[in-house]
Amino acid sequence: MRTVEWIDNHVAMIDQRQLPWELTMVNLYTYQEVAEAIANMTVRGAPAIGASAGFGMALAAMTSSATTVEALLADLREAGRVLKASRPTAVNLAWAVDRLLALAHNNTGSHLDDLRASLLREAQRIADEDVEINRRMGYIGAELVKDGDTILHHCNTGALATVDFGTALGVIRAAHEQGKRIHVLLDETRPRLQGARLSAWELEQLGVSYDIIPDTAAGFYMQRGEIKLCLVGADRVAANGDFANKIGTYQVAVLAKENGIPFYTVAPTSTIDLSLASGAEIPIEERDKGEVLHPYGLALVPAHYHARNPAFDVTPHRYLSGIITENGIARPDFVESLRAIVMAGQTQVG
Repeated sequence: MRTVEWIDNHVAMIDQRQLPWELTMVNLYTYQEVAEAIANMTVRGAPAIGASAGFGMALAAMTSSATTVEALLADLREAGRVLKASRPTAVNLAWAVDRLLALAHNNTGSHLDDLRASLLREAQRIADEDVEINRRMGYIGAELVKDGDTILHHCNTGALATVDFGTALGVIRAAHEQGKRIHVLLDETRPRLQGARLSAWELEQLGVSYDIIPDTAAGFYMQRGEIKLCLVGADRVAANGDFANKIGTYQVAVLAKENGIPFYTVAPTSTIDLSLASGAEIPIEERDKGEVLHPYGLALVPAHYHARNPAFDVTPHRYLSGIITENGIARPDFVESLRAIVMAGQTQVG
């Protein structure tokens, strides 16, 4: 089962808000519904959001009443605007939207039905490529995992965060498939508990040994020498290697550095944004304070209490041991290595 896919002229996706209690699918028939599903975190994870946005653009084309290519392009631009606004931090979203818009603008001589079909094929290609890319990253990263390692993981970066297989959890999955005996400590990842709810659910399915720990306990286990490797995902990587990821990642990186533990982010090249010089330029999404004050309807404190809820933080590149991609592992100096890795991918496509 894929996290998001195209079925019978609509988008179907796993409702991640219901896990681990219930595995349910939602069916979306307009790009506006896709945008809302991204915003309310029915679907989440940078690669999964990118694939969803691609299918959202295909839906926009299929449901448009345009009778000319020019009118269809206008509808697609509006759909792209709405989709991009749904969550600003993950660059995969804008990347997928722009990829489909570029295809549409490069095929203005096509018949309308042919153009719609081409857009759907491209959206499906994005989804299929994601699965292949994740598998490549997984087995590249698995070379860093030793038999018997305990690995700290933050948030959720598995099949649920992608179309299938996963990024950082994909590395863990690949190491497990290689027969390596590993144990994973999962930060619960407040306030939405993606580690406790989603990563634990995925490792249950895979049969990988794990323990959920409070976010505040990571340093405790590092200091005791139990953690040998830290693996996290990324929602956007700047040209210098700074990267945005789920809130709490930065403190894990600092603790890992203090305790001499290798710290890697795992991200496809579609998450690398060479247009941004540093992480200071990455937009950070601020979500509703209700997620902090009463998560999942549980009133922890009175609703009128003050709270802030940044969804991501930025980890400076100096804390990184490397960035695992489908084209290899980028290491310092990241300005040079990231550019080379992105160029390598473009050369392969060419």
